[in-house]
Amino acid sequence: MIATINNNINIDLSKPIDISIPLTNTDENPIAWYIEKPTIEPVIFGDWIGKVSEGKSSTNFNNIFFNPHGHGTHTECLGHITRDFYSINQCLKQFFFLAELISVQPEIIGDDLVITKNQIEKALNGKFPEAIVIRTLPNLESKKNLKYSNTNPPYLAEDAARFIRESGIKHLLIDLPSVDKEHDDGKLVAHKAFWNVTDVHNLNPDARLDCTITEMIYVPDEVLDGSYVLNLQIASFENDASPSKPVLYLIQ
Repeated sequence: MIATINNNINIDLSKPIDISIPLTNTDENPIAWYIEKPTIEPVIFGDWIGKVSEGKSSTNFNNIFFNPHGHGTHTECLGHITRDFYSINQCLKQFFFLAELISVQPEIIGDDLVITKNQIEKALNGKFPEAIVIRTLPNLESKKNLKYSNTNPPYLAEDAARFIRESGIKHLLIDLPSVDKEHDDGKLVAHKAFWNVTDVHNLNPDARLDCTITEMIYVPDEVLDGSYVLNLQIASFENDASPSKPVLYLIQ
């Protein structure tokens, strides 16, 4: 099925490119922020087990315990870093965007691997999309099940996040557990720069309430850099973040 967007952009809805990482209760699930793997298990009432294969239930009836920030692909709003509560379900009201996929090899700066402003600016090459999708190199398939805790993963420099904001980009997607350095003493400079948050205790009026950050995606090598339409799908959680399913569509 071909859909036309803005009267001149065609996408084939039968050819989605899912760049999310599924959530599982196995050791293959990626993990960040020092937590254990997700739990997916049947409800138990006495000798009744909510699992058809156990022979005592006509349905599979599971409880799921997970953390959106640490257990896979998730989309967050500025409520992730503010004193007052803001919900991703209230902040994200549109779900289709023009997006640019870029690939960047983080630079070695001291003991860190950092995505710099110059790299982002060069890769965008004058384009100003609504969303940016950043694939880091090398693009190992092991990203889909890495254990990130205490590994100091690559991150986005503050001026790179500011450049993305000043370019008018509203939605930032990246294949890392955070846009910020793992151990940064709570500074969260890239989050703040992207959302234009200058005061987390009394939110400044020009903070970007309608902008999102999506972390822990995975973009396969066969998906080439370039322009796409992004469908950013979330679950309706009244929380600062939700597990999400970003899907790209190649522009025809």
